[in-house]
Amino acid sequence: MRHNLNLNWLRSFEAAARLLSFTGASQEIGLTQTAVSLHIKALEAQLGDKLFVRRPKSLQLTDVGKAYLLSVREALDTIEMSTTGLFGPRRASTITVRASMAFIIWLSPRLGAFHHDHPEVGVKLVTSIWKGPADQQPVDVDVILAPQDLARSDLDRLSDEYIVPVCGALDAGNVTAPRDLLLQKPIHILGFDDHWARYLAAYSLTPELSETRLMTDTSVAAMEMAAAGLGCAMVIERFADQAVKSGRNICVVGDPVALGQSHYLVRAQAQRSRQPAVETFEAWLRQQF
Repeated sequence: MRHNLNLNWLRSFEAAARLLSFTGASQEIGLTQTAVSLHIKALEAQLGDKLFVRRPKSLQLTDVGKAYLLSVREALDTIEMSTTGLFGPRRASTITVRASMAFIIWLSPRLGAFHHDHPEVGVKLVTSIWKGPADQQPVDVDVILAPQDLARSDLDRLSDEYIVPVCGALDAGNVTAPRDLLLQKPIHILGFDDHWARYLAAYSLTPELSETRLMTDTSVAAMEMAAAGLGCAMVIERFADQAVKSGRNICVVGDPVALGQSHYLVRAQAQRSRQPAVETFEAWLRQQF
């Protein structure tokens, strides 16, 4: 059997039990003394047991009341911590930014400066791995990587991108010229399978066909695999530079080659007009390039 307990009854009970006073409880939780008393009576009736010993000038917990208080207090604390962690405290304005995992990692070290200049704006970062048509999560700032010749009026270009080969630090000495990449085990990133062919073609080289292929779905994972000595990855230059600066055990082993793609902001005029914080963040984001 499940007890249908009102949360307000439990709050009144916890406050009264802690303060041993209906008056003190009423002042703390902003109710009248009568309301607190009625809450306690309703709770006792529902439980079928007395929680307090009421005397003219004092209030004491019964033995069962003392035992029950521990569980109620723990439950209320858990609810409060969960509510605070998931939903608050809210900033005056919180915007949601969607981008690739690699882009978010590249952006993260720069966010401190944004928060210093705009402490009133909260930023929620979400990833866009394999975003499909069914993904309807509302976002305020949407950053995508797309071909430079893509004809879309809603795209605002942030920066053209370049790719570079990266290997683990122990393997970097094996690559002193582009041709040496043909002897390395390639790590492929799903959705960016042309990166290897594009880079090698810039040096009039053709990639070797290999039966064994290492694949992953993010640039971040590809660089970790390279750091572990599993092969070489072809990634966007700014992401590789960020990984090296952050201490990842990788090295860039070649000059940058134009990717033919750029990072874009997806314009959403209606959202911008409703949220000035979005305009502020997008203006700051453009400066990062």
